Amino acid sequence: MTVTSWNRLAGTSVLLDGFHALKHAVRFGAEVLVAVAVDRAAALALADELAPDVRDVLDALLTEVPESTYTSLVPRPHPTAVAALAVRPSRAANLDRLAHTPRTAPVVVLDHPRNLGNAGAVIRLAAGFGATGVVTTGTLDPWHPTVVRGGAGLHFATAVERLTVTELPPGPLFALDPEGDDIRGTRLPDDAVLAFGSERSGLSAELRARADHLLSLPMRPQVSSYNLATSVAMTLYHWSTATGAHL
Repeated sequence: MTVTSWNRLAGTSVLLDGFHALKHAVRFGAEVLVAVAVDRAAALALADELAPDVRDVLDALLTEVPESTYTSLVPRPHPTAVAALAVRPSRAANLDRLAHTPRTAPVVVLDHPRNLGNAGAVIRLAAGFGATGVVTTGTLDPWHPTVVRGGAGLHFATAVERLTVTELPPGPLFALDPEGDDIRGTRLPDDAVLAFGSERSGLSAELRARADHLLSLPMRPQVSSYNLATSVAMTLYHWSTATGAHL
């Protein structure tokens, strides 16, 4: 019955790939439809150790399946041999959350990102900082299974959507660019929209033209660039220390 349900739901649900993705999704209110584990006892022991707050919920959700069944359900087996399907949060609710003002934390924009893993890492750290949301422009699907895997299920802890540049949430737009002013001289407000260019080509012309401020991160001469997630982390840390944000 579990396999039948999985196959019926897989095309319209969010794949939670691994114990940590399931753990975080449950913590932040995801509606989990079906969850499987190759070794149910081991998964619950992991919950006892790392996530006792959701242990009882996982106990009720997890169904043990043979390893061959598990590997047939996921594109790439996870070391924890746990997987689940969850309902994707309402786009309308996410858009309302992104547009609502006043905000208590910035929105992060990834302008035409290319790397799925990098996008997932950004969503994970943005959720950790309590960002209002993460928006992508361009063709990358921020709810792609590889992005959700990289985000460890923390898509459910913030508002994650794909928009065009003209649809970006309200608020002063600060775009990170090597030619911008040193970020250390700028205070980032809570309602800031923080934009980061793609890993290879930087900011698109459309977003650059829309930006209210161009800012740069401190960097030693002859160092080419930072990893995308590192750049976002540095910027959110700067915001948090300047505003005294409490997580």
